[in-house]
Amino acid sequence: MLDDVVLAGVRVLGGPPSDVELRGGRITAVRAAGTSGAALTRVAGTGLVMLPALVDLHTHLREPGDEEAETIASGTRAAAAGGYSDVFAMANCSPVTDSPGRVRHIAETAARTASCRVHPVGAITLRLEGQDLAPLTAMADAGARIFSDDGRCVDDPAILLDALTTSRAAGTVIAQHAQCGSLAPSGQINAGPAADRTGLPPWPAVAEETIVARDVVFAGATGARLHICHVSTAGTVEILRCAKQRGWPVTAEVTPHHLLLTDEQAAAGDTIHKVNPPLRSAADVVALRAALLDGTIDAVATDHAPHPARRKGTGWCDAAFGMLGLETALAVVAEVLGEGGEPDWSLIADAMSHRPARIGGIDAIAGRPLTPGEPATFTLVDPNANWTVDPTEHQSLSANTPFAHFRFRHRVVATVVESRVTADHCGLLAAPGSAALRDAPPRHRANGARDHLSYPGRNC
Repeated sequence: MLDDVVLAGVRVLGGPPSDVELRGGRITAVRAAGTSGAALTRVAGTGLVMLPALVDLHTHLREPGDEEAETIASGTRAAAAGGYSDVFAMANCSPVTDSPGRVRHIAETAARTASCRVHPVGAITLRLEGQDLAPLTAMADAGARIFSDDGRCVDDPAILLDALTTSRAAGTVIAQHAQCGSLAPSGQINAGPAADRTGLPPWPAVAEETIVARDVVFAGATGARLHICHVSTAGTVEILRCAKQRGWPVTAEVTPHHLLLTDEQAAAGDTIHKVNPPLRSAADVVALRAALLDGTIDAVATDHAPHPARRKGTGWCDAAFGMLGLETALAVVAEVLGEGGEPDWSLIADAMSHRPARIGGIDAIAGRPLTPGEPATFTLVDPNANWTVDPTEHQSLSANTPFAHFRFRHRVVATVVESRVTADHCGLLAAPGSAALRDAPPRHRANGARDHLSYPGRNC
């Protein structure tokens, strides 16, 4: 445990250097740098930015059923390395998390093996088939606070309306993967010039926007809480803005990769850039960034989607959708929001910690302010790391990051959850609490090997 310690010279939310005192698992004082109690062990944190530990609303941990790609243990090590104290584990496992027993199984496995807190997301429909509503109330009683068929859209309006009504009564959230099946039945790449050049089946923006437009109306009519997953288009932003102006209970998230990458990367043909929803145009990226800045988009969520090399090492149309996100999210978001200067750290804390915790209903324990009396749960960021992403150094079992070899300025160097050190890249917080991470079994490296891949033209 990291107790009776003063973090000397850290910048809380990017503010002036401060000494942050930790005792008994809590923050006990935040003082001007150099004025802390002499009896405490001093840890030199000069210049490091201190943020509340991050919360991810959208993580695929793959266990049970696909432990080749990721496990709860490896995925939460990746989360801790990326600055996260809490992740919401999506339901598209095998078997699907569509019953109270399976919700409890995820929670129990995490209690034994996880490096951060794991909150199971329940499926909206049985087996993610979009036909029969899963037992939402019973799963809520078992601990699920969010329900989603992510990876698949709940396309049937009657089913979605029923889910919203049931969820409202249970005080939970419906998180929709917005993708109209009849408008993007085999979409592979963003519709427009990129799709035209490659000959791949196009994925039109309207396939997302029609579902979002329908569902925000349902949220307004029912008063149920609706969360839109991985927003990717400028049109969706405008629909969300309209819904919020009407006071409808709608929230939304954007991924780091949709804030930085465009369909031009996808058009180059490397399947590392194949993701659902697809990378969109530069104009969409501009709109997404503006929406995050003005609060139309509430949160950044990673949609961390690990895959072994063999599922990406095929022709484009046969390759799996998805990218890693947990270990690079903070770096990407800080880069995007900083635009060459220092980012607004308070905004980052809101979008990556405070708001996700509120949306997920865990704000009693996560996303707490960095003030005296609060739990010692935080992440430390080096704002001048100037580091290069190397997938072989990741904690994830998989290596399908689109940011390999990218150079970023900002890097998470340590994460602490209730005084327990869960990540410490530089040995800054060397303490008994960090031993479990240091002694973790070696990662399986085979998933990192991959070649440059190309799409097979029109052969989808």
